[in-house]
Amino acid sequence: MALSVYLLATAFGPLVIGPLSEVYGRKPVFHTTNLWFLVWNLVCGFANSKGLLIASRLLAGFGASAVYSLAYGVLGDVWSPEQRGRSLSWYALVPLTGSAIGPIAGGFITQYSTWRWVFWATTILQVVLELCSVPLVRDETYAPLILRRKAETLRKETNDSRYHAEIEILESGQSATYKLQRSLSRPLRLLAFHPIIQIQALLAGINYGLLYLSLSSFSTLFVNQYGQSLSISGLHYIALCTGSIIGSQIVGPLMDYVYKTLTARAGNNPYPELRVPLLLPSVFFTPIGLLLYGWAARYHLFWLVVDVGACLLSLGMQVFDTSLSAYVMDSYPEHVSSASAATQVFRSLLAFAFPLFADKMYHTIGYGWGNTLLAFLSFFIALPTTGILWNFGASLRQRRQSSH
Repeated sequence: MALSVYLLATAFGPLVIGPLSEVYGRKPVFHTTNLWFLVWNLVCGFANSKGLLIASRLLAGFGASAVYSLAYGVLGDVWSPEQRGRSLSWYALVPLTGSAIGPIAGGFITQYSTWRWVFWATTILQVVLELCSVPLVRDETYAPLILRRKAETLRKETNDSRYHAEIEILESGQSATYKLQRSLSRPLRLLAFHPIIQIQALLAGINYGLLYLSLSSFSTLFVNQYGQSLSISGLHYIALCTGSIIGSQIVGPLMDYVYKTLTARAGNNPYPELRVPLLLPSVFFTPIGLLLYGWAARYHLFWLVVDVGACLLSLGMQVFDTSLSAYVMDSYPEHVSSASAATQVFRSLLAFAFPLFADKMYHTIGYGWGNTLLAFLSFFIALPTTGILWNFGASLRQRRQSSH
């Protein structure tokens, strides 16, 4: 429940945090959400009841959810589309490495100390990182806000009212309250009225749900089926992390190469659908990994076979997620954070829901048939929708409403 409620917060946090970063800037929202997470994560360590732990975990997740909208927003602000792949792959290294170290460290801490130190240790790390970020994160990156401030400065210095940023012209005559309301409603408007976002949210949601279902059952598998200790079972998360890291570092340079090649073939007229071809390999890698992982566990094959399946599973998911994120960023360059927040809602809700039935599913039909069911779900949703994006993505984008 503590895992699921944390994911529930990551579904709704970006709906507020993403739009706020497009009103007040990335920098103040970045520091505020970091401090928010720090406080409530510390409270988790001192929780003396299940209710307080769940509540503080929910609030900590709200602060941590900033990464799902701010990170892609900043990457979209700083890097050009031709460098999108490398920027995403470099960024992915840190959270992916953390996702491997976290369960391993957590397993040893829980076995040899107390679960409270899981929260206290991460709080200490967060304090160090936040102190380091203060002198490093000094400049704003959101272009419309930078240009607005530049125009305001020029009007003040020159006493010439003709200086205006594009965002000021678009928002001319609107009250501050109305602009804030429009910004805060933007992710839900994108999700409700933009077919591209709806398709992306569905694909990302299935992908994320399968990942967290695997994460929720992975450690339990090696404890119950292979008789390993809690600390040793946590080492198997290295397989998931290895696949994700390999996937992220392959897809980044490959994405940039494919994008530049296809752009040249299109007469140097790039468009977001040039990101879609790299979705195809993951359509096959993910179900293959699920099948190998599930049936190896079902017949108690050597644990390394299970890990290879998990590695292929996470590799496919990472390639898919990185390519899909680049597609979102290209489709909504001015509102990357809001677009990312819109897709994050469905993604986190499925990540919240899938682990809730993982134990019952595996207990009822076993790891083999359970993962076979998930593999079919992944393949027969991802393949048709990938084809829809490639063939009809451009026309769907042309018919969409304005994101302002």
